[in-house]
Amino acid sequence: MKILFFGPNGSGKGTQGKIVKEKFGIPHIETGVIFRDNISRGTDLGKEAKGYIYRGELVPDSITIPMILNRLKEDDCKNGWLLDGFPRNLTQAQELDKALNQEGINLDIVIEMILDRQIAKNRIMGRRLCVNDNNHPNNIFIDAIKPDGDRCRVCSGELKTRTDDQDEEAIDQRHNIYYDNETGTTAGVNYYKDLSAKNNGVPRIIDLDGTPGVKEVTEELLGKLGK
Repeated sequence: MKILFFGPNGSGKGTQGKIVKEKFGIPHIETGVIFRDNISRGTDLGKEAKGYIYRGELVPDSITIPMILNRLKEDDCKNGWLLDGFPRNLTQAQELDKALNQEGINLDIVIEMILDRQIAKNRIMGRRLCVNDNNHPNNIFIDAIKPDGDRCRVCSGELKTRTDDQDEEAIDQRHNIYYDNETGTTAGVNYYKDLSAKNNGVPRIIDLDGTPGVKEVTEELLGKLGK
């Protein structure tokens, strides 16, 4: 089972990706981890990528895609994988599709977590971290995990916020890219939907409503995946 997983920041995509990884025994592959691994191991691609990152520039697709392909060919990916965080735009979607075809790697499923942009933003800005345990879920905009005033709903510990969760400009910039249906991530998702329509449902497209709570979203996702 080879899966591409799309969803805006704040949709809970990372949480659902981990659940799929555990249920199906496939690696959850994130592009950020691939970059760090190649740089730390000093691979040729890692050295090239490091130069761009050092200069504050985006790493070109000509480096990123070969890194991803190398990762998808590793032994733990023989039974499938879930790729998260790439492609981020229409061009990358087209280039990744071309590269997978050249390598004879078939994409089985594309999952899109659908969530209203304002709700996604609220969920990011509503996150609260318990000083006793960061795994205690607290979010002022989600009823199921709303904190008890200014205290953790689990242990009554003090709550704090992450600086980047409160950076509206940065959040808006990321969402501008994701929700762009002409050249951005949404355009990339639509590219795969068009591809599926032309190829008799291959890859299979799964639309996932990200509005309900984590449990409900998980039940819908696993039901559509057939487990």
